[in-house]
Amino acid sequence: MAGKLAVIGAGLMGSGIAQVSAQAGWDVVLRDVTDAALTRGTDGIKASYDKFVSKGRMTAEDAEAALARITTTTDLDAVADADIVVEAVFEKLEVKHEIFRALDKLVRDDAILASNTSAIPITKIAAVTERPERVVGAHFFSPVPMMQLCELVRGYKTSDETLATTRAFAESVGKTCIVVNRDVAGFVTTRLISALVVEAAKLYESGVASAEDIDIACKLGFGHAMGPLATADLTGVDILLHATSNIYTESQDEKFAPPELMRRMVDAGDIGRKSGQGFYKH
Repeated sequence: MAGKLAVIGAGLMGSGIAQVSAQAGWDVVLRDVTDAALTRGTDGIKASYDKFVSKGRMTAEDAEAALARITTTTDLDAVADADIVVEAVFEKLEVKHEIFRALDKLVRDDAILASNTSAIPITKIAAVTERPERVVGAHFFSPVPMMQLCELVRGYKTSDETLATTRAFAESVGKTCIVVNRDVAGFVTTRLISALVVEAAKLYESGVASAEDIDIACKLGFGHAMGPLATADLTGVDILLHATSNIYTESQDEKFAPPELMRRMVDAGDIGRKSGQGFYKH
């Protein structure tokens, strides 16, 4: 399966989705609001392809052909002939609403509108469109070229056909899918990691164990590739605070209430690898 894909947002997630899709034969238009953001995105894609070529995971010809299948634009009208649109912008409902309202007026009647959100209910995003049955969650994982999972989320009105087509797309770009049949905030994966990070942060905050020992417990005791506090630093403490707060607001489930420590770390700018300090020094 291949066709025309539009990706909205050229950040880490959007450029990663564009990269694997172009590599799988999709014609991709990558849209962001500034040329600088688009340049950063395409530079990252090229660097990733170059790394794959140097490791023998793809040929130089295939990398060149994949790059040629990606076009960039700051014009949202470029989505007009897309079969599928994947939105990968900032995790804020108002921002996504603005995008989906615009997309609803621009895309073909048979196009699918997918969101890469990791925590916002799809039904809320779909509600601002005239086609909620054609809106679906397609939550890819970072870094997209390396992570095999795609979490498909059925909104309250998402049709079986929309879900099946989105699954075929995700599988065509090399992903294994799980399906979230009920549109709960945080879906499956974000709920699981949020509950684990919140509990790990509470254990650390109250002096029960060091960050290192909590992470070692999860790695050696449960076979996790990375402990929850190292994961928080990699993802961004700010991103996880935002996700857990969203889930807590929606569910009122105390296990998702982020501890004071996470809020203070974000206030202080200690948000993980990208700032040089989080639960660990980087």
